[in-house]
Amino acid sequence: MTVRRFDIFADYFQFYVCDETFVTDPALLWGPAGDPMLAVGPDLIAIGTARNMRVPVELQILPSEPAPDTDAWDQVRDCGLRLTSGALIVFGCTDDPDQAERIAAPVGDYAARVCHGGLNSLSEDGLDGDDRYRIQLWPGAVRPVTVLKAPA
Repeated sequence: MTVRRFDIFADYFQFYVCDETFVTDPALLWGPAGDPMLAVGPDLIAIGTARNMRVPVELQILPSEPAPDTDAWDQVRDCGLRLTSGALIVFGCTDDPDQAERIAAPVGDYAARVCHGGLNSLSEDGLDGDDRYRIQLWPGAVRPVTVLKAPA
């Protein structure tokens, strides 16, 4: 199991997990009728955040599908991505992806579980909070976006 923790600047309320050679334009994934907390392309997962600030992110690369721990999270969704380069990157929307840490992972298709927690902990001005984000990846078929736990 590989675990990486990040403190990501979620400018424009979003950050990305993707193949280091991604070609998906994240700006084209978000739409007015879409989910404001998750948008997915073939090689990129765009995660919406509750704050337009630095947010804690945990990435886990697992050998197999974990049990869904929906009680610990406000929102949980499954999806997936294709990894063609053998390296993942995690970065904020206005960060330079070339400067992102490379995380080695075998080439192939990955199922993903995206969890949002602490969404109701924001200060009145929306600048502070205990919101947190976890992305779990494991080898498996790329799944369509499936909601395991919807916002209350």
